[in-house]
Amino acid sequence: MNSPSELTFFHAPHSRSSSVRVLLEELGAPYRIHAINLKDEAEYDPSYRAINPLAKVPALKDGDAVITERVAIHIYLPDRFPAGGLAPTVDDPQRGPYLRWLALYGSCFEPAVIDRQQQHAPAPYSTSPYGDFDTLFKTLTDHLEHQGPWMLGERFSSADILWASSLNFTTHFELIPEHPAIRAYIDRYLARPAVQRTYAADIELAETQDAGVTT
Repeated sequence: MNSPSELTFFHAPHSRSSSVRVLLEELGAPYRIHAINLKDEAEYDPSYRAINPLAKVPALKDGDAVITERVAIHIYLPDRFPAGGLAPTVDDPQRGPYLRWLALYGSCFEPAVIDRQQQHAPAPYSTSPYGDFDTLFKTLTDHLEHQGPWMLGERFSSADILWASSLNFTTHFELIPEHPAIRAYIDRYLARPAVQRTYAADIELAETQDAGVTT
């Protein structure tokens, strides 16, 4: 692929796509925001469905390439901007654990949280993609307690932006139990300048959308 040029980032403030905005800021990547107003249901507009037929944010355009799905973007961007140091290279021993935690989030954690929140009857352990919520939750908290402070130990990565942003949301809305290791992990994440900068910018963007200003 050619040298990085400005990316187009399809983003809605205070949504899942906020973690990608943090990632872009941490990487120092060049990007412009195409804001999606979820209150106006702009995600269902045909022009956006042409980008993501599922009508979900985030989405990213890099030249002619379109990348949807948050986990995919969290893998793609650090590899696209390796100078940011947010992903182990393919020959790094930590590459496997890094990919494991990224995949575990999308394939296990989100489905488990939704099932729990919706009070769905659990699927048989052998057919559930995550087994059961309690085992998954203990796997996460044990890892943070004994192998932290980040998912890769002392090394902060894109996986932490994905996980910590989501844990911040799910604990705030009481979708998962409180746990000291998770609280400490979230607090470390929230103290990062790129996170604070992004959250402040998202508040401003949300206020602009509420005022009916097109961005």
